[in-house]
Order: sequence, then C-alpha cells, then structure tokens
Amino acid sequence: MASDRVCTFRLVSLESYLVLFPSFGCEWCCEYMMRTIFAFMLKNLFQRHAYIRSLESPRKQISFSSYPHNTIHIQKMETTQDMTRVIPSEKYTLDRLPFDNCVIKDLPNDPQTKNYVRAVRGAIVSITPPTPCVNPRLVSFSVPALDLLGIDPSEVAKPEFAEYFSGNKILPGSTPISLCYCGHQFGNFAGQLGDGRAISLGDLINSTGERWEIQLKGAGPTPYSRQADGRAVLRSSIREFLCSEAMFHLGIATTRAGTLITSDSLVVRDILYDGHPRQEAVSIVSRIAPSFIRFGSFEIFKPMDPMTGREGPSVGLGVKLFIPLLNHVTSRFYPDIHAIEDHEERIAKLYAEICTRTAKVVADWQCVGFCHGVLNTDNMSILGLTIDYGPFGFMDTFNPEYICNRSDEHGRYSYQAQPEICRWNLEKLGEAFRMLLPQSDAQKILEQTFDVLYPKFYLEEMRRKLGLLRLQLDSDHELVSSLFQTMRDCGSDMTNTFRTLCQVSITDTSRDTDILSKLVDQGVNPSKMKVQLGKIISRVQLERFSQADPAMLELMGFPRNFVEIHMQKLERAEMYDRMTIPEKQEQDRARWTEWIGKYRERLQLEIQVENSGSAEEVKTRIEIIEAERREIMRTRNPKFVLRNYMA
Repeated sequence: MASDRVCTFRLVSLESYLVLFPSFGCEWCCEYMMRTIFAFMLKNLFQRHAYIRSLESPRKQISFSSYPHNTIHIQKMETTQDMTRVIPSEKYTLDRLPFDNCVIKDLPNDPQTKNYVRAVRGAIVSITPPTPCVNPRLVSFSVPALDLLGIDPSEVAKPEFAEYFSGNKILPGSTPISLCYCGHQFGNFAGQLGDGRAISLGDLINSTGERWEIQLKGAGPTPYSRQADGRAVLRSSIREFLCSEAMFHLGIATTRAGTLITSDSLVVRDILYDGHPRQEAVSIVSRIAPSFIRFGSFEIFKPMDPMTGREGPSVGLGVKLFIPLLNHVTSRFYPDIHAIEDHEERIAKLYAEICTRTAKVVADWQCVGFCHGVLNTDNMSILGLTIDYGPFGFMDTFNPEYICNRSDEHGRYSYQAQPEICRWNLEKLGEAFRMLLPQSDAQKILEQTFDVLYPKFYLEEMRRKLGLLRLQLDSDHELVSSLFQTMRDCGSDMTNTFRTLCQVSITDTSRDTDILSKLVDQGVNPSKMKVQLGKIISRVQLERFSQADPAMLELMGFPRNFVEIHMQKLERAEMYDRMTIPEKQEQDRARWTEWIGKYRERLQLEIQVENSGSAEEVKTRIEIIEAERREIMRTRNPKFVLRNYMA
C-alpha cells in the first residue's frame, strides 16, 4: 500500500552550480545542464515506486519533461523505516523554534569558550560560534526534512533564512556547540578528533514530542579542526544533501539533510588530489538527527593505545564523564533502558540495542549496494544511523571488492568488508564500555546480537527483494549466494539486475527470452571486467604477504583475508585476458539460464499450498500472489540509486 506522504524538494539557486563546470562556454548552457541533472536526481532517487505530481493537479500523473516547476512532489511507497510518523501540526517561525539544548544541559561543558584548536580535557561539549560566510544563498531544501523541525514553509522565502542556516546569524534559543570524540581510523586509534567542521545549533522538541538536533556541516573551524579550515564545498555538500535524503527514502536509517547553502566565500581544494588545487565556494549543509553521538564519543576516556601511543583527551576522568554521557544517551533516546536502575545491566542492554541497530543498518546497506567508505568508529552512530557522507558510493557493476574511497588502498572498508568492520567497531565500543561492562559479557552480547541478527536481517530483506514472501527456507541463503555469484561472474549491474528480476513470473515463461537478454546486457565485456578488479598484485608479492604476521598486516590497515582476496583477483584477471566478448556473452546467458531455473523452482514453492479448489480458483489465487509479489519487489528494488556519475 502506498504511503500518503509526499516528499518535496526545491531547487532554489541554479547559478550556484556554475562553479562546478567552469569549462563550458556559456552560462545558460551550464544552468540548463545543472537544472536537468539536479531535477533528474530528485525525480529518480527518492522513491521505490513513484510518480511525479503537479502542484496544480495533485492527482494527475504527468510526464517529467512537461513539468514546469522547480518543485518536485514524489509519491513514495512504504519502506522499512517508520514512514507513518505524524508530521508536526504546529509550525514555527525561525524566531521561535522550540530549542531544548539537552546536550549542553546533560554533558560536561568545556570551560574555555574561545574558539581555537586545542586538546579538550574533562569536557564533551565546546561552545563554538559559526564563522560567517559572504553572501550566503539557498540552493535547495528538503520539505520533509524541515517538517521534522516544524518550520513553517513560508519561512524559507525570508531573506534571513539563508543567514540562519549558513551560521551567519544565530537562531533565537540556539547555543552553537561542537562535540569532542575520538576514533579508530583505518584500524588505528587516532586520539582526539571531534567535530572538525560541524557545528550543532542545538536540539529542539517539535509539536509531536520528537527531539531533533540541527547541525551545520561546513560552518567554520572548531576546537577540533586540527589543521583544517572547517569548511565544506559545493560538490561534496550536494552529495551529502542528496544521499542523506535518498537513503531515507530507500528506507535506510540515516541522518537527514534540511538545507543546502552556498556562498561567495572561497577555499582552496585539490579536487582530484593531483597537485592542482583551485578555489571553490564555501557551502553548508544542515544535517538533522535525534543525536550525533558516536561510538567514538565513548573513546575519549581510552588509556594509551599500545600500538599508536595515543590516548583519549579525558583519560582518567571516566568516572566524571562516563555516567553523564551514558545517562544522556539512555534518558533521551533509550528511555526503556534508562529506567533500569543498575548501571551494569543498563549498559549491557544499551550495548545489545546498539549492536542490533548496527546489524540492521549494515544489512540494509548491503542490500542496495551502498558503500560508506570511511567506517571509522567516529563515523558510527550510537543510534544505528548512517552518518557522515564522505567518499560514499553505490555499486554499479556488482563487485564484492568494490572500494569507493580512493584513500582506502587495502580495501579495509570495501563493500564486502562492511559487516565485519561494523562488528569490529562494535568490539571497540564494547571496550569503551569496559568501566561498567566486563569484556567477556560484551563479547557474549556481540555474539548473541550482531552475529545472529545481521544474517537474519540480510536474508529477510533479500527474500523481499526476490519476492519470497510466504515461505522461509534454509535453502534461500544458497539461492541468494548463487545470485550474487552469477552477478559477479557476469559483471552485472546490481540495481538493474534486481529491477529486471521483478519481471520474472512464477508460471509464465513466455518473457524469459527477453528477461535473459536484459540480464546478459547488464554484463560488461572482459576488458572492463579486468579494469574493475582494480590493482592486481603479482604472485611473488602475494607470496611475501602470505608469510607476514597477520596481526601486523591488520595493524597496517590490511583486511584479514587480504592475500585470499588478491589471489582471486589475480586468477580472474588472467581468465579475462584469455576471454573474447562472444565467449563471455555465451557464458553469461548460460549462467543466467541456470539461475533463473533455480529461482522459478523456488517461486513455485510459494504457490504449492494454493493448489486446492477449482482450476479457476487456483488461477485467481496465484494471480493475486503474483501481483503482491511483484508489487513488493518493486518497492524493495529501486529503479534508480544515486550513482557516482550523478553526484
């Protein structure tokens, strides 16, 4: 059943995008191109089964090419997130947003109020005023995200709106802050990190009682900026804005993006990391979430790490800071757990809940081919949200070794490594809880939650993606595994393959030839298959790696199965060198024919219980099952995702 919620996005400022395409000869051409690209993304990303509706005729289905407005309404299907939440009925003007600022109330504040880079000891919250930018202007905003805050839509048109959401002016009731936290980065403890370019305006409670925190990413330097300038630029801000909202409408737990602001202030960035820096426009994204507390927030008490020699800035002060932080998280976001009086039992329940939520979110990532790119402990949400969109990517051609972060040379954060890395990060969170949670207990909780629930969540979603709705068979895991092996062997596009499988019928084989042709067409030729393998390591080098100490390799950022992964890549590369295009197409057709046969056999088990009654009754019931299955598959298999060439 379709949800009645309508998602509205407005593209306000088009000239802001011209900085992205300086090589084009005329401004109108740039504007037309960016209008087309941005509108195409908004049309296609935030839906699973959607249609565009006119503002004047909300029930009339129209073609996008004839749509005359910058405002795009998208009708969505229900997803795994709670899409039935009540939109706040009471709307607020910017001068009376109901700020509560519980972070400042609950957590130890930094006594130093001057904004300069420093080690922050004995505190979690630092007062941090944003740095003004020149001529801020609104590029785009998300109506459903701003609805969370209860902001009256008419406020967006006010001149001061861009001033407030760029940080040039402080919203009445707001006390801007940045948070101290630590993190394990690429497997190594990095010591103090903190909000280096994100400044929270505070949290508010809307008219439905929901708590939402507003954070400006790119609003200037903070005490945690280290050598950086605290700014973001337009290209990365567009990516974060789009992906935050895209992930939500794909049904994946995530922070939200309310506004995208750009300005005339400039910073220097080396876009391609090739030694040719250039000036880019300072831009700010407003991020919205119940909380931005991370795993790394609990690592500020960590004693000196024996490998890196670094320690948390508040080492030795755990008694002073740990309980307030624990109480803040449980009282504000896990009230049932907070009601538990015993601290040890409370933190055990909290850890189990965080493990559960983390298992769910990473399972959802895997099912849509999303790769985060920087799964450090400081980028893991205590609420199980997808947080900090940096070098993320959605897979095109299915490749389990897919790496979206060019600085991840060894594939620590590759697509296939994400579940293991999330588990590793949970282990580090368990270590951070050691003050109240014995490590043996933390390990048991991790094994009983994440290790059990991740494969369960993953397989449940895969069953929905394949329309296996009535039976849950042990053999389903093998069917899913063989599907991904077929996709890998053929070099198939992940998103398009699942969408194509929506056309497979349980009983009607008349369209199989056409479906097989579409599946074969999704594959790439042998030379591209080899290119997509990435860097190939020689057998001699792999032999040397195999003789090294695995613990030392892991410390250096190599995944545990590094040698095995690269040996497989080498063997595949050698195979592609020998293969012709016709040979590959023939092999692909044979592989898909075999898998479709297995898939249909499994689908037919879904209707075996419906074989009683007259032939007409059986046919009717099967048609109903078929229609339901296809509808569910269309809602679980997006037609479009935020592909890398789009953002």
